[in-house]
Amino acid sequence: MKKSLKKFFLIGLTGSVAMLVTGCATPPPKSPDNICDIFNEKTDWYHAAADVRDKWGVPIHVPMAMMYQESSFRHNALPPRDYLLGFIPWGRVSSAYGYSQAKTMTWKDYQRETGNGWASRTDFEDAIDFMGWFIDKTHQVNGVSKWDAYGQYLNYHEGWGGYQRKSYLSKPWLVKTSQRVKRRSLTYAQQLKGCEEDLQHGWLWNLFFG
Repeated sequence: MKKSLKKFFLIGLTGSVAMLVTGCATPPPKSPDNICDIFNEKTDWYHAAADVRDKWGVPIHVPMAMMYQESSFRHNALPPRDYLLGFIPWGRVSSAYGYSQAKTMTWKDYQRETGNGWASRTDFEDAIDFMGWFIDKTHQVNGVSKWDAYGQYLNYHEGWGGYQRKSYLSKPWLVKTSQRVKRRSLTYAQQLKGCEEDLQHGWLWNLFFG
């Protein structure tokens, strides 16, 4: 009887922990094609993105378009699996992870340079701050404008050295993807013009004066 009760308790505890973890997971925005809908659904995301703009001089629509391409705003996004002999699962194709798909070594560089040692790749605020840091560094290292989503994404994917070597020229699919990121960034920029004033006021202002 005691063993049965103990087993029942352990099963219940395990289920409760699983429900708690699931409840803490942040689902992707329901309308990722519209930046106003994204920020209206997740108001804390707007404030995090605005902080990145103020801190790194990075326009909001650029890292948001890049993040959409990298993870579709999934907090636990992972790169595709690698396969040995074409069919045996053999880890992942890279160490990229989280909202920003930051690789482990680059993430550690970010943590060291910013002093943000507790940053997590599954936290939106940390992830977009990482992207702001990277975009700012790209501007410093390779002179790419922080408003140039096309050039910034090429750097993000190939690294600063790869961009200097123009490695992307041998990857037509990457060039097309970067063009898509640019188009999305311009769409986001246009959309944001129509809703940012309301986002800046916040929900309390809109409740009484909206």
